[in-house]
Amino acid sequence: MSALRLLDDLSAAPVRSDWLDTILKGDCISALEKLPENSVDVLFADPPYNLQLDGDLHRPDQSRVDAVDNDWDQFDSFKAYDAFTRAWLLAARRVLKPSGTIWVIGSYHNIFRVGTSLQDLGFWILNDVIWRKTNPMPNFRGRRFQNAHETMIWASLDQKAKGYTFNYDALKAANDDVQMRSDWLFPICTGAERLKNDAGSKVHPTQKPEALLARILAASTKPGDVVLDPFFGSGTTGAVAKRMGRHFVGIEREQDYIDAALERIARVEPLGMTELTVLEGKRAQPRVAFVSLMDGGLVSAGMTLCDAKRRWHATVRADGTLSCGDQAGSIHRLGAGVQELDACNGWTFWHYQDGKDLRPIDDLRTEVRKRMAAI
Repeated sequence: MSALRLLDDLSAAPVRSDWLDTILKGDCISALEKLPENSVDVLFADPPYNLQLDGDLHRPDQSRVDAVDNDWDQFDSFKAYDAFTRAWLLAARRVLKPSGTIWVIGSYHNIFRVGTSLQDLGFWILNDVIWRKTNPMPNFRGRRFQNAHETMIWASLDQKAKGYTFNYDALKAANDDVQMRSDWLFPICTGAERLKNDAGSKVHPTQKPEALLARILAASTKPGDVVLDPFFGSGTTGAVAKRMGRHFVGIEREQDYIDAALERIARVEPLGMTELTVLEGKRAQPRVAFVSLMDGGLVSAGMTLCDAKRRWHATVRADGTLSCGDQAGSIHRLGAGVQELDACNGWTFWHYQDGKDLRPIDDLRTEVRKRMAAI
């Protein structure tokens, strides 16, 4: 991965891969327009929430709450915010690969408007994921429920998009072999992870915890993928991407945030290949048809297959189907037929003789996949 750099001249489009592992200084929409088309695997966006705070917020002891009151979070109206959202989503759509996905995080102030824009532009929502905070800020006025979560939308380019990354098996294994749910429990960013300036104040008011970004990248990217963050802020996405062996691109207009992000990311040490290897199950492996076993010389016409208990015997036919008595069909259909079942996994049902051992033909499929990987 190349050294971290800052590109503050956006008058010309970056060439080839010069834009990887960089922070582009400028407006997110104009900067996105400079990036190559279909070049990004995953986009994570933490856009302005448009909180529309009216005056200062105080605790019961009358101390002032350090809330988000920055100019970049202020919009004149919902209409203005919607126009901004649509513009950056259109620019983001252009740079995503056909197999790419987008994550957008927000609160009740904006996430429903963002979701509408996503759907209006043709994105297909895969999940909404709830980040439940272990240590949320109290509701000081006592007039509403404590706001203890934020919502993330995960979406593909359209309903027919295929090939997007979802590391299902790795997530399940990390979750004690239970499917990963769409509600995630993490603390807000505090302690040593929270970036502070020389005066002890927060560098960025909405810095996200690294654990949250690590879960997102573990779920939807692979080592070497390109991750784009058009609202880079203090650089959480870049820091996590570098540690996890992914390329990153950040877009940020505020120099103070850029300076903090550059310093932060420079301190990150990437993990090694052993730590970055992604666990893959069979559903993530390339599809292999039974006829591919014949093409590879592992199975031949006239060969006899049987079930594990040798109750049924089938003959391999030249067209890649099997026959048993008066029944014939694919490895799956014939397996179901002889057992009088609705369905059957033919790869594990049918076996072949290997010397003194009887082995499932799934072993032969594994051999074909090894050969494919070696090409």
